[in-house]
Amino acid sequence: MTADQAERTPQEALVATRAAELAAAFGDPGDPANPVGDAAILAADEAGELSAAGEKLLDAFGLNAEFVPVALGGRLERLDGLARVLREVFRRDVALGLGYGVTSFMASVNVWAEGDARQQARLAEILLGGDRVSVAYHELAHGNDFLRNDFAARVRPDGSFVLHGTKQVINNAARARAWLLFSRTDPAPGPRSHSVLMVERAQVAPERLTVLPRYGTVGVRGCHLSGLEIDSAPVPATALVGTLGHGADVALRSFQLTRSALPAMALGAADSALRTVVSFATGRHLYKRTVAEIPQARDTLGGAFLDLLTADCLCLAGTRAVHLLPGEASVYASAVKYLVPALLQQAVHDLSVVLGARFYLREGATGIFQKHLRDLPVLSLGHAGAAACQATVIPQLPRLARRSWFRTAPAPDSLFEPHTDLPEIPYRQLALAADRDSLSASLVAAADTLPDGSPHEAAVRALARQLTDELRLVQQESLALPPVDRTALASPASFALSDRYAVVLAGAAVLGVWRRARDQGADPFLGDPAWAAAALDRLVRRLGRRPAALPADCAGRVQEELLRRHAGRRSFDLYATAPAG
Repeated sequence: MTADQAERTPQEALVATRAAELAAAFGDPGDPANPVGDAAILAADEAGELSAAGEKLLDAFGLNAEFVPVALGGRLERLDGLARVLREVFRRDVALGLGYGVTSFMASVNVWAEGDARQQARLAEILLGGDRVSVAYHELAHGNDFLRNDFAARVRPDGSFVLHGTKQVINNAARARAWLLFSRTDPAPGPRSHSVLMVERAQVAPERLTVLPRYGTVGVRGCHLSGLEIDSAPVPATALVGTLGHGADVALRSFQLTRSALPAMALGAADSALRTVVSFATGRHLYKRTVAEIPQARDTLGGAFLDLLTADCLCLAGTRAVHLLPGEASVYASAVKYLVPALLQQAVHDLSVVLGARFYLREGATGIFQKHLRDLPVLSLGHAGAAACQATVIPQLPRLARRSWFRTAPAPDSLFEPHTDLPEIPYRQLALAADRDSLSASLVAAADTLPDGSPHEAAVRALARQLTDELRLVQQESLALPPVDRTALASPASFALSDRYAVVLAGAAVLGVWRRARDQGADPFLGDPAWAAAALDRLVRRLGRRPAALPADCAGRVQEELLRRHAGRRSFDLYATAPAG
């Protein structure tokens, strides 16, 4: 039973309906007359602009309401639901997803998390009115080292500020109605040197503001990336978001939402890339058979499908943890933002081999593939790049090793249920660092209690035990980390340790999703241990281990489901919904 056939809760019905409406509005991507079809999207990309028809479509849909909490008049109720709706935009065009609205989401969560009632109401008004908001963390001289940023907001005796400095690489800097500016409010070094300000364009005198020239990019060519240069511009005290000097805290809480949700949205682009290649492989004949029947190509397609499912399992756990486990979300969000883009990019790269020379083409039936291939790497860049996410995880590893691993109770079942309702986002409860890890505890518990009656279940149990053994090694090595390896100067071995931990978390998420699907009986494929065994096998091999051979039909069951979904026009994620066209 697919998601659109299952009995729906009120929250689920709203999310599923909005995602379906947006997919229908985008229409058939293969229709050359469709103003937001692949041909038109590629033409806009070649011109270096966002699709005007796409922006008009999202205006009519009121996409900005997805970023505004229900209490403030919007539609933001659950983070996994937001990701599912935006996945329909990314399925068509990563640049449109980032360039139209996700930057506004990344900016607004700072205000939903720490802003006062007046700021929240004003920001909701701006977004619901159809305007954009940008967030400005970057200064190229300092990269991800926010606490060295020089852009200044000098505090005046009356509590107001004077802005002075330059911010680079801001999406929609020139188009935004307001900016969230990470600013130095104390010249002294230290964790209390910076604050976050919400500044409306109208508050800055035009003669004191310069929008810097636009940057050209390899991917997401339509995004308007530029910068701001502000010369001693006064802004009111009411611009301060949260507490003076606590800008790093505001950012770290906000990242827990954005790092969890953005990869889940971008999974739509990888889904479209896989669909493009499956269409090619089932229609192209070589050696008196279709490409999809060639063993190497078949294995590559099945592997990409498994990687998408694995990524979606980890995204599901990460986004739902924000609601259910806010004290633990910091480590899960960083793991999602680190590992999921890597899985998706590798999957799409592998798929390019199946396309062969056609993956270079920038037009025709497979032309959209190269755009997805170029656009997806942007997920590993920016203020939440891979290294920055790992640097967030590394200092937490010794604490988790001492206090949590092999001691904590498992996560609630609802963490792994895609269609179950969630409580409100508890912004104020989001912790800056985790003392518990319930997700890995679910893995440990499963390794001890999983049935092994069938060969497939036995394979799942054996793989779960190997992942548990890996967690124990991670624990031992985390406890032995010297102090310098818990800082930004951490050694390559520490970064490798965080990579292994993220893979273990992904395995825990796969196990959790499979077990709940098996127990609920809503989706026969997700409840089948064959796909779980195959997905876990890939993760264990990613760790450098060599597990026992899987039952012979595991790969076949996965490949059959891939082709079934392709033929039935179903998405390749956990929801198996009907995409446009």
